[in-house]
Amino acid sequence: MSKLNVVLYQPEIAGNTGNIIRLCANTGASLHLIRPLGFTLDDARMRRAGLDYAEFTSMQTHEDLTACLNSLGNPRVFAFTARATKPFHLPTFTEGDVMLFGPESAGLPQNILGAIPDDQHLQIPMQPHSRSLNLSNAVAVAVYEGLRQLGYPQS
Repeated sequence: MSKLNVVLYQPEIAGNTGNIIRLCANTGASLHLIRPLGFTLDDARMRRAGLDYAEFTSMQTHEDLTACLNSLGNPRVFAFTARATKPFHLPTFTEGDVMLFGPESAGLPQNILGAIPDDQHLQIPMQPHSRSLNLSNAVAVAVYEGLRQLGYPQS
């Protein structure tokens, strides 16, 4: 089982996904992409950002979030959203947890958030009046907090 699962719901920017591929390759997290994607998987910007780390990453694409979660055995899901009030470091992460992130332009849609318990909606604190962090930066903050809690396990 993967230590952590990063799920990108309908990501739009190839460079962000490339950076997240590189992050997952270097941390041992598994990456799951939910269609539709805003780019093709062979996009040059994604390859450049990922520096060909895809071969070192456990990455899968799924037609929808339900199929993804079913393939993972219906793990606990934490939805990262600027609309949450619970800071991202408060839950105790365990191996196999899902860290779910929405598309860059709009974040997770309400129907997805509504299916996840409110106490599993997490936010990364920012300065007042800030809209959001870059997706790849937000994923990095979350993954490293999860790994910190797990004692930085090695494969």
